[in-house]
Amino acid sequence: MEARFEELIEGFITGNIGISENFLSTSLAAALHQNLLQRDSDDLMVRAGIGNSQVSDSAQTHRGDKTCWLEALTKDSAEMEFLDIIDQFISHLNSTCYTGLTSCEFHYALYEEGKGYARHKDQFRNHNARKFSMISYLNENWEEADGGQLIIHNKDHSALFILPNNQKAVFFQSDKIEHEVAIAQRPRMSITGWLKN
Repeated sequence: MEARFEELIEGFITGNIGISENFLSTSLAAALHQNLLQRDSDDLMVRAGIGNSQVSDSAQTHRGDKTCWLEALTKDSAEMEFLDIIDQFISHLNSTCYTGLTSCEFHYALYEEGKGYARHKDQFRNHNARKFSMISYLNENWEEADGGQLIIHNKDHSALFILPNNQKAVFFQSDKIEHEVAIAQRPRMSITGWLKN
């Protein structure tokens, strides 16, 4: 995993966005994908709010995903493996980049067809514990025509369009990077979360 960690760090250092095309193994991505679908089938995926506010009709025009939080003490083997990888990444960041990270939080995210997320940052206005955002995608055979790109807005007014391909991870600073999710033309799935201190 260390090579994948370094891939994320190098991209972050050189361009503010770390990307690893094969951060998750094929088997782990498949297991997490199935977990997300099962949670949706069991009506455990709920409409997400904006910041730390309650869900409202106006929020849904801004943000269209459904989420379900991973429990830190989960007994699911795929979730345990994923969270162990994240713990290793946090340890690697702390030992090589002196980030001082102490915890994380992650949720499954599902954008149904026709849904997206308007331009935003991942930091709460009244709480700054989130230091880094991290997204791991669970979408097999994703194509440009499927939409759902992660759009990174740079300070020079240029934009980077990232396809949410299966196994890919994206890593960036929560309070610095403005980003959005383009309208998806098919269900778009990920595990999204934050590394915190």
